Amino acid sequence: MTSSRSYMVQAGLVAVIAVAVLLFGIGFHSWQFLITVALAKGMVALGAVLLLRIGLASFGQGLFYCVGAYSVGMTMSYLGIREIIVLLPLAVVVSVLLGWILGFLLARYRDIFFAMLSLALSMILFGLLVRNPALGGSDGFNVSAPTFLWGLFADRLSRPEIFVFVVVVAAIVVWAGQLFMNSTTGRLGPAIKDNEIRVEYLGASAQKNIHLTYVIAAGLAGLGGALSALSVGHVDPELAFWTMSGEFIFIAVLGGVGNAYAPFLGAIVLEFIRSLSYQYAPNLWQIVMGVCMLSLIVFLPGGLISLRKRLSSLGQRAPRKGSSYE
Repeated sequence: MTSSRSYMVQAGLVAVIAVAVLLFGIGFHSWQFLITVALAKGMVALGAVLLLRIGLASFGQGLFYCVGAYSVGMTMSYLGIREIIVLLPLAVVVSVLLGWILGFLLARYRDIFFAMLSLALSMILFGLLVRNPALGGSDGFNVSAPTFLWGLFADRLSRPEIFVFVVVVAAIVVWAGQLFMNSTTGRLGPAIKDNEIRVEYLGASAQKNIHLTYVIAAGLAGLGGALSALSVGHVDPELAFWTMSGEFIFIAVLGGVGNAYAPFLGAIVLEFIRSLSYQYAPNLWQIVMGVCMLSLIVFLPGGLISLRKRLSSLGQRAPRKGSSYE
């Protein structure tokens, strides 16, 4: 009963956040693009959160982020398919297949070895794309606007329409991600992080769980890359560069790893801080952004979602009227 009530509260909170973001974006058109990109990155960061719950830091999520984006761009350029309902599943399938293949190798490693190996694979893709003139080399290539239901409502989706579509997809991803975290497979993650040998003694395979989680994280990254490519209208090899993968880890740590909506909150906060600092301090925006991020990490080491627990604990400590503290 308690778990179901907690799940309903979390689902309601996700719905409120989704509606708030939607209304905010519709009311302020200048922020639509920023929120759209942030939600796309939040999907990738959610996959990084699932791996962090197992104790694995993947610095190679940019690999699948780039694969998803290039899958959309190449499908449009070479096959002429612009239907978003076809492009998104295709990007997810390609990323999942690649993650499934690489997972047989990565699931055997832990700690720094997992992080460095995932980073190396991402940089290999970056090097291949930079030296491939057929795909634009280091400049990449443009991606045209997609259609929805084969142009039933419009010839191509406008930026506000893409924004609404991304918000709906993000809400579905948060709901599905929370379901996974509450499932038996999802709950095995923290147990593997605490004591992998004990999990094996209980009859569960830690390696298979890590492999499955890695594949799910790959699919989420591919979906985020596809939505980012459709939103930005351009893809380039920088999507697979190590700084992009590091940004996903930073978003995951910033938001927290306790809930599925936390990385989306972290991605939105990061994009807002970056945009505002660049707007009001163009020559010092890196310093402003670094100070803000450092402050959040120092005072909220559990991520932004830990602020809710701190506020609730402060409310419980506050003396009530008529209590013995008066």
